[in-house]
Amino acid sequence: MIDFQNGSVFKLKQCDPKAVINDIGPLLIQGEQVMSVYKGVRDYVAFTTKRVISVNVQGVTGKKKDFTSLPFSKIQVFSVETAGVMDMDSELEMYFSGLGKVKFEFTGQSNIVQIGQVISSYIL
Repeated sequence: MIDFQNGSVFKLKQCDPKAVINDIGPLLIQGEQVMSVYKGVRDYVAFTTKRVISVNVQGVTGKKKDFTSLPFSKIQVFSVETAGVMDMDSELEMYFSGLGKVKFEFTGQSNIVQIGQVISSYIL
């Protein structure tokens, strides 16, 4: 599992879900759909209709990948921070029982408010 407490924060930028569907497609359950994908240099985060899938690409070749599933049903609290004038990045923090805080940082072009709305629609 990804160490969210000690891991480095990478800035995520929205990308086409088709670019990663071969990797995460086999993990999806019946009826689950990918809504959006945000990618860092190699790692990425996929938001589906059921969960957040965080993918840590490892090794020199990138063939080895760690997939961490974060179900919306287990989110206790979440926070979104929008981009500002001087701080062009936005942030999403989610708190899970037994896991603690999971934080993702997005580029200023990302629609963090829409991400918050999607999470709200599944946990409220």
